[in-house]
Amino acid sequence: MNNNLSELELQNLRHLIGGYETTNCKMTAYANEASDPQVKAFFQEAVTSSNENKQTLMKFLH
Repeated sequence: MNNNLSELELQNLRHLIGGYETTNCKMTAYANEASDPQVKAFFQEAVTSSNENKQTLMKFLH
């Protein structure tokens, strides 16, 4: 990936990555509390998606 990111781009990446971390924590907690299997699966899918998006953004930092 391009290592020539501006300071603003780096700040935006950090903000987005932090948001995905927050989403991951919340969706994990919701999935753990859900008793309905469909609701639980919905939140677990959200966790997976959040992790994938976070990893994609992390590639810009390498």
